[in-house]
Amino acid sequence: MEQINNTETQSEVVEVRPEVLECDVVRFQNNKEKWVAFVGLLDGRPYEIFTGLMDDDEGIMIPKSVSRGRIVKAITPTGKRYDFQFENKRGYKITVEGLSEKFNKEYWNYAKLISGVLRYRMPLENVVRLVSSLSLEDESINTWKAGVVRALKKYLPGGDEEEQES
Repeated sequence: MEQINNTETQSEVVEVRPEVLECDVVRFQNNKEKWVAFVGLLDGRPYEIFTGLMDDDEGIMIPKSVSRGRIVKAITPTGKRYDFQFENKRGYKITVEGLSEKFNKEYWNYAKLISGVLRYRMPLENVVRLVSSLSLEDESINTWKAGVVRALKKYLPGGDEEEQES
């Protein structure tokens, strides 16, 4: 049997999500609304993504100074949920509970799909290309898609420079 040689160095697929993942907070605008993406990282590589409106009725209020934190999987009597946790300037842990329940269901479903592709280690440039190529009918979700692409591009080699030039 011929062995396929993958020249790209990638971590192996992790089937069971760790209870806690380091996370980057990426802010973007979608039709003049302020949005946030929580990009869960495994070995420094995007593993999952949660996106939603900042400061909405559900209480996604993250200080502008917060750019990193953790996504914690919490098991409750009603099922599992994902929380965002960060430390404030005084060192206190602040937890925003229920990321998985706070966001618009349509955006949540797309983010779940993107997270699934990330978890199974599709090369990141292919994930960016896949998300970019989605043909979505609603203008709002198309601008959301552009924000997700920008959030993921920062993890590609040279992604920071591209972002600074934009």
